[in-house]
Amino acid sequence: MVTNIRPDEISSIIRKQIEGYAPEAEAANTGTVPQVGDGIARIYGLNEVMAGELVESEDGTAGIASNLESDNAGAVLMGDGLTIQEGSFVKATGKIAQIPVSESFLGRVVNALAQPIDGKGQVPASESRLVESPAPGIISRRSVYEPMQTGPIAIDSMIPIGRGQREPTIGDRQTGKTAVATDTILNQRGQNVICVYVAIGQKASSVAQVVNTFEDRGAMEYTIVVSETADSPATLQYPAPYTGAALAEYFMYRKQHTSITYDDLSKQAQAYRQMSLLSRRPPGREAYPGDVFYLHSRLSERAAKSNAQLGEGSMTALPVVETQAGDVSAYIPTNVISITDGQIFLSADLFNAGIRPAINVGISVSRVGSAAQIKAMKQVAGKPKLELAQFAELEAFAQFASDLDKATQNQLARGQRSRELSKQSQSAPLSVEEQVATVHTGVNGYLDILKVEQVKRFLVQLREYVITNKPQFGEIVRSTKTLTEEAETYLKEAIKEYTEPFLLQKN
Repeated sequence: MVTNIRPDEISSIIRKQIEGYAPEAEAANTGTVPQVGDGIARIYGLNEVMAGELVESEDGTAGIASNLESDNAGAVLMGDGLTIQEGSFVKATGKIAQIPVSESFLGRVVNALAQPIDGKGQVPASESRLVESPAPGIISRRSVYEPMQTGPIAIDSMIPIGRGQREPTIGDRQTGKTAVATDTILNQRGQNVICVYVAIGQKASSVAQVVNTFEDRGAMEYTIVVSETADSPATLQYPAPYTGAALAEYFMYRKQHTSITYDDLSKQAQAYRQMSLLSRRPPGREAYPGDVFYLHSRLSERAAKSNAQLGEGSMTALPVVETQAGDVSAYIPTNVISITDGQIFLSADLFNAGIRPAINVGISVSRVGSAAQIKAMKQVAGKPKLELAQFAELEAFAQFASDLDKATQNQLARGQRSRELSKQSQSAPLSVEEQVATVHTGVNGYLDILKVEQVKRFLVQLREYVITNKPQFGEIVRSTKTLTEEAETYLKEAIKEYTEPFLLQKN
């Protein structure tokens, strides 16, 4: 079959196509890779790239421009970069590094790029936040005044933490730093606090164990876990805390209370040192680069208590820092201590002596102090810290003395019972009314008639007795936040009623 094609029809079609053609020109800032290795790429030709800008290679690997030199740019690759070759093209995206954020991240485990790694599918998100957001200014903040109950009685009574505070936990490996951090998250159940747990350079099995604990105790409902394990490149371990901070900020600026735990910043500093040395930056003390202080200060300053105009949201930072042989004067620990509001120091000696949590009360401090305690706790918790600190010195001195006067013996006996009072099982945080009851029992001498080894068991059973038989005590403390005369009467009755049958028990 022969079709007749008329030339004038063809020409009219071509004319219409030409008339409807709109030329599109896209200017792209591109460069080539002369050198790549260990997660760092040098890029030649990216003349207008910004510091912190996202760049993308032709194989799809993303990177962040970090070193801007006169003739080339150094980019930190967000992946292994094994498919990038010499001569590969790299394009600047024009966007500063950012991650998606939304309420859907609650209950999920994500990596440093906020991509899910828990096998539960993609996280829907319509908004994004800069990974490196500017910290709130002075006018945007207000002083810390609300308590953030952590659960361990030794912290809440002696080293209180408030919403919006920065309080690092410092200690050697295997002294219970992660246990304190996870107990704090478990204790936020029902407290209207969103928690972010950032695991940096840890074993995958350890992170899985923490996630399982959260799931078993119902804590994943209000928790986001950001994880870059020990096998992740340093270039992904380094931005993980900033990703966690961006997720926490999303909730803080929506007038909610958040808590973020960085576990731990020592490993992040080591990852940053590795990146910096590979980028050929000059090394400083302990081979860390000169800006390692700024690495942590710009992170910790993002934690704040917002003022009334911004809705009084808060972000409480609880960094973890590892020491070597208890050396608090090392570079990273001193840096972090100097830019935070106190520190909780965990001692390996106390841990090995069976005192858990192994908090060294002598050098642990909260620079917010009683402003972060309810009135009931202020009423009972004035003495214990001083008593315990004096007891530790007196105990060391008493080892050399054969004959002690009665007053010294009484002080030692009271100190031993105070130390027993602060012992607590892991994953068993106490409510504030239970803590008030416990501390009141200790400071008023009710434990003096017990043997030291009986104290912990007595207090556990006394708390159960108060909850069961004197519920009015807890109701008064919760509602008034004060240890009223009525509440104190209920507590004294409970102690009196329970002490006699306890002493009659066969031990």
